[in-house]
Amino acid sequence: MKQKIVITGSNGLLGQSLVKLLLKSSDDVEIFALSRGENRLRNKRGYQYHEIDLTDQTALNRIIDKIQPDVIVHTAALTNVDACEIRKDECYTINVEVVEYLVALCRQYSTHFIHLSTDFIFDGQKGALYNEEDKPNPLSYYGWSKLESEKVVIKANIKYTILRTILVYGLVDDNDRSNIVLWVKNSIENQKNIHVVTDQFRMPTFVDDLALACKLSIEKETFGIYHISSNELLSIFEITQQVAQIFQLDKKYIHPITTKALNLTAERPFKTGFDLK
Repeated sequence: MKQKIVITGSNGLLGQSLVKLLLKSSDDVEIFALSRGENRLRNKRGYQYHEIDLTDQTALNRIIDKIQPDVIVHTAALTNVDACEIRKDECYTINVEVVEYLVALCRQYSTHFIHLSTDFIFDGQKGALYNEEDKPNPLSYYGWSKLESEKVVIKANIKYTILRTILVYGLVDDNDRSNIVLWVKNSIENQKNIHVVTDQFRMPTFVDDLALACKLSIEKETFGIYHISSNELLSIFEITQQVAQIFQLDKKYIHPITTKALNLTAERPFKTGFDLK
C-alpha cells in the first residue's frame, strides 16, 4: 500500500520543490498537494492537486477525512515579517489556528506531522550559533506566531517533526512570491537600486536541501526539533553580492545600509545562524 503524503502550501517555494522531489524519487507514495489558487506546478501528473483555503476548517476537515494521510508536511504560512506585524489577526489565524486544525486531524488519523518553523523564534543576542535546545525569544509577531505554532505541535500528543530553517531561496515554476535570489536578480535586471543591510547575518538555505530534509523526515519518521540551513554565516549584503556575481549582474545597484536606517515595521534578530554539529 502506498504511503499517502499531504503537502500544504504546494504552490510555494518549498511546496513545489518537495512535490517535484517526491515524484522523482519514490513510486511508493501518493502525493496530495494543497494550496490556494490554481496549481502552479508545470507538471500536473503523478499527484492530486486540491485548491483550498486552509483557514476554512470545514473544507480542511473534509479533504483530510477523505485522504486520511500517513504524513502531512505543513509548509504553508504567512511569512512576510512586516505584514505579520501589521495584520496580527490574519497572521495568528494562518500561522497558529491552522496548525491547531491540522494537529487535531493528525491525532485522529495517527498522522506524522512535519512542521516548518523559523530562526526568527530567536532574538539573535546569543553571540554564537543556535542549537535546538536554546531558549527562544522572538522579537517580532511573526516569530512569536511560529513559536506558538511549535508549542501547539509539541503539546498535541502526535508524531511530529519540527524543521526550523533560515532564509530559504531557490527557483520554482510560476512563483509569485519573491525570495532573496529572485529579488536581487529581478531588481538588477530592471536596473533598480536596492538597499541591503550589512548588520544582519543569516545562514541561507537552498530550497532543494530543505525539501530533502523533509523527505528524510518522512522516510526515517524523525521525531523532535531539527535545525536545517547551510553552514555559511553571511551578512544579507554579502548574500546579495554573491547572487549578483553568480548571475553576472552589475553590483552597482546594490547599496549597503544599516537596519536602523531602514526603519522596518517589525524588529529582526541580527544574527541567527544554526549550530549544525
